[in-house]
Amino acid sequence: MRTSSGSASRPQGGPAPKPAPRGGRRVRLMVSRVDPFSVMKVGFLVSVAMGIAFVVMTGVVWMLMGAMGVFESVNELAGQIIGEGSGQEFDIMDFVGFGRVLSLAIIVAVIDVILMTAIATLGAFLYNVVASLVGGIHMTLTDD
Repeated sequence: MRTSSGSASRPQGGPAPKPAPRGGRRVRLMVSRVDPFSVMKVGFLVSVAMGIAFVVMTGVVWMLMGAMGVFESVNELAGQIIGEGSGQEFDIMDFVGFGRVLSLAIIVAVIDVILMTAIATLGAFLYNVVASLVGGIHMTLTDD
């Protein structure tokens, strides 16, 4: 049943196709509560990743400083300051050896993991208290 008006693509009496929305849908949402346990889990994993990166970065920087001769330069400077004839030998590696530096970096990373996890969880609790008072964060999401 074709008509001359060009409606051959849709059946008789069917709904007309809706035009595509311009610019997408917009939805207004409000973040009214954050689950502290999920924030703790995510905060823990992010802080572990940052701790591992910190330990690796510390090792790389120490190796680069050793390759550039920084430690030898410090030893020479300390020898000039102390004096060669004093009988005391100064070696910077007694204080900043690779093992000591990496051990200290691991201790700092573990403390960082504990503190960042606790701060993230405390932040979630504080957000929930503030959001109950003022209503939370309003967001507008669009669908492109």
